[in-house]
Amino acid sequence: MVLMDRICLALSIIGGLNWGSIGLFKFDLVAWIFGGQTSLWSRIIYTVVGLASVWCISLLFRDTEELGERR
Repeated sequence: MVLMDRICLALSIIGGLNWGSIGLFKFDLVAWIFGGQTSLWSRIIYTVVGLASVWCISLLFRDTEELGERR
């Protein structure tokens, strides 16, 4: 489960950086790499990043012991 958490967190960070570049520079890196916002590959990337972000919501509600953190 920890590997899945890290993968999803990394994808969420990448998605956040992409949104930051859209907001600051009006530049969509995913669309630029994969041929536009409506291309199949861009839509797949957007969907995977969105699902990873939904997974990361669960991180907010887990016990710290379950995440491997000890106080």
